[in-house]
Amino acid sequence: MYNIQEYTKIIRERLSDYRFYHSLCVAESARLLARRYGADEEKAEIAGILHDITKECSEIEHLEIIKKADMPISPLEKSGKKFYHQMSGSAYANVILGIEDKEILDAIRYHTTGRENMSLMDEIIYLADFISADRDYEDVDIMRQQVEKGKEYGLLYATEYTIKSVVSKNALLHPDTVNAYNWILNTYFNKQEVNL
Repeated sequence: MYNIQEYTKIIRERLSDYRFYHSLCVAESARLLARRYGADEEKAEIAGILHDITKECSEIEHLEIIKKADMPISPLEKSGKKFYHQMSGSAYANVILGIEDKEILDAIRYHTTGRENMSLMDEIIYLADFISADRDYEDVDIMRQQVEKGKEYGLLYATEYTIKSVVSKNALLHPDTVNAYNWILNTYFNKQEVNL
């Protein structure tokens, strides 16, 4: 149904070497996580390869793609440019590439912020983006250990890491990330204290 080779060619034309390699790595991580958790491996790979398809677009291009898809954008999202690419990426996959699968579109749409009530595919792409082979941020080894321990531990660590990182930069924190954090605690840990 989906053609990974075709999508790979498309992102190769749209992304820098660095971002292209990252996308390949996320697609591979997504496929492995999907296999581990019983999700559709092909869908995970597609969402992974396309998750940053608009990452290097201009602000105007992001907003044009979002508008073309008739996707609502909140005032916070409009002022927080780092949120653009997950929205425009999902919109691009839908209106330009013709992908209609909600699981794939939502996984792209929320891969940066996460959200409350994440689907399994949302969780897989969110985690794959954190642990892909190319990642080398300070806590990446801890992040990978948490994911190995269980996806719930990975999700909790990832949202906590994001919140701390954003707050330390005095940057805008998307409410979806806060909602994701609370949802993860409530759903997977029953509001108990978690020993990471």
